[in-house]
Amino acid sequence: MDEKVLEEIRFHQDVVNKDANSPLYQIREKEMEISGRVLAAKGQAEKTVAEARRKATEILKSSDAQADKEVKEFTQKALDDAQKEAESLRAGIVDEAKDLKAQLSARRGEAVDYIVNIVTNA
Repeated sequence: MDEKVLEEIRFHQDVVNKDANSPLYQIREKEMEISGRVLAAKGQAEKTVAEARRKATEILKSSDAQADKEVKEFTQKALDDAQKEAESLRAGIVDEAKDLKAQLSARRGEAVDYIVNIVTNA
């Protein structure tokens, strides 16, 4: 049994054997009442601390899950943006290559004429 419970039982047994109106009895009764309040407050404090720890654990788990989710979203967005940019660059390269081929075709005749002119005039 708890020491306080045993003390309270002994106190009540002593009271039965002695005068309940004595100042000593009344002081002891107040001590027991205060002791009970202290024990109740201690129990409540322990419950409050346990609840706070439980909530803190939940908050940590929740924040870890939220952080993981946000990291995945950010990573996916970065990958999507990089993919779009790569596609844009590929499309630009193809268009630029077509432009260069068109310029080459247009200037090929000029180049042939220039070379023929150099060979024939030399």
